Amino acid sequence: MDPESLSKAFVEHYYSTFDTNRGNLGGLYQETSMLSFEGEKIQGGTAIVSKLTSLPFQQCKHNITTVDFQPSGPAGGMLVFVSGNLQLAGEQHTLKFSQMFHLMPTPQGSFYVQNDIFRLNYA
Repeated sequence: MDPESLSKAFVEHYYSTFDTNRGNLGGLYQETSMLSFEGEKIQGGTAIVSKLTSLPFQQCKHNITTVDFQPSGPAGGMLVFVSGNLQLAGEQHTLKFSQMFHLMPTPQGSFYVQNDIFRLNYA
């Protein structure tokens, strides 16, 4: 799969899963994976999913505005940078966010998230 198609397919899968059932994101992370969420560092797939499922809202909708990507290194990794708006259930205003993923290939031919950095963008 070409880098653009891979990046867009990953972004669609990640955010549709996040918006419907965050607990199902566990398969995208490994124990060496790291999440920086608003400056808090969390390592390991189990801990990352625990953090994502404990966020103080049950429902949300990500509206993606940009997806940028670059191949990363000789191992076949991919950097994916996403920006967009986050609509929380019951809230009138959206929150702007940015998120960066470093995807790494698995021996089985798929990808996992090695690094994930999330920030809300305050005006």
